Amino acid sequence: MNDNSSSLAKYRRKLRSKRIRLGVCLCVLLAVAAVWRIAQGEWNIPPARVAELLSPSLSAADKATPEAIVVRSVRLPRFLAAVGTGGLLAVSGAVLQGVLVNPLAEPYTLGIAAGAAFGGTLGFFLGTFSIMPMAFLGAMASLWLVNMIAWKGGGGSSVYIVLAGIVTNAMLSAGVTFLKSIADDKLGAIVLWLMGSLTGAAPLSAAMAWLGAAAVFGPAFVYGRQLDAVSLGDGRAEALGIDEKKLRLLLLCSSSVATALAVSSFGIIGFVGLVTPHILRLLIGPSHRQLLVFSFIAGGALLAIADGAAQLLGELPVGVVTALVGGPFFCRILFLGRRTAR
Repeated sequence: MNDNSSSLAKYRRKLRSKRIRLGVCLCVLLAVAAVWRIAQGEWNIPPARVAELLSPSLSAADKATPEAIVVRSVRLPRFLAAVGTGGLLAVSGAVLQGVLVNPLAEPYTLGIAAGAAFGGTLGFFLGTFSIMPMAFLGAMASLWLVNMIAWKGGGGSSVYIVLAGIVTNAMLSAGVTFLKSIADDKLGAIVLWLMGSLTGAAPLSAAMAWLGAAAVFGPAFVYGRQLDAVSLGDGRAEALGIDEKKLRLLLLCSSSVATALAVSSFGIIGFVGLVTPHILRLLIGPSHRQLLVFSFIAGGALLAIADGAAQLLGELPVGVVTALVGGPFFCRILFLGRRTAR
């Protein structure tokens, strides 16, 4: 008994030390990404000068200089939008993987992104001003459809939710393809939006990304212990007195609202919500409260770096970069996991 207690205490100390080191590394990575994204570009500005330009006490005359406009109105909102969106997607992925007991779940598994894509594409036909609200409505309508199918078919179980998401995603993706086929002169703009881009991110869209992150992070953190129990599967949460279906519905709705805000603002940005929490879970364990914090920092830093790479490559859509890097990287993780299992 003493040996077991000693081994458990040693394991906890080792895990705590590992989390601290990883947390420091991720914070440093985020800081480096901030300096790079705000100071570097077509017009390089020294970091010390950037700090001066971001000072709250900056005079009105200095705020009107070209340097200040570039830093405060262009680069800072884009960086904040990248961090908020990346953190939002990663946290949503962590929540969905836990609540659905499926390591391949992510914000787009449930067809939410396809719903936002369909609504946003439809918005191009109604006028540019309607793209964001239509994308949001499409995402929420998709969530409603998925839940309706899952509750009617399987009582709202996680397996039926995933299956309903796959079916809904296929139908709405077909709808997007149809709309693109009749788009004519709007086709180029639709395709660019669907690929996901942070170009032209404004303070309002950055604020919406952070609002979405808070919408999913808050409930998930509060119910972190219950989420840990649900993620064990096999109805163990029910045995502990936890209402799995109610908790699942709450977290699905919060994740969907957050994802809808991100997609309606910046389009489809894949793999951040799939790869980030999956890697972190392998590194720091399945405890969701820690996982949520680490996922937000890592997701934000990774999307900021990916956005910088996309800009260096000639303003490519950042969704293309995350897919090109995230796809093979996730396959590599799966191959390593299979070898370890053997």
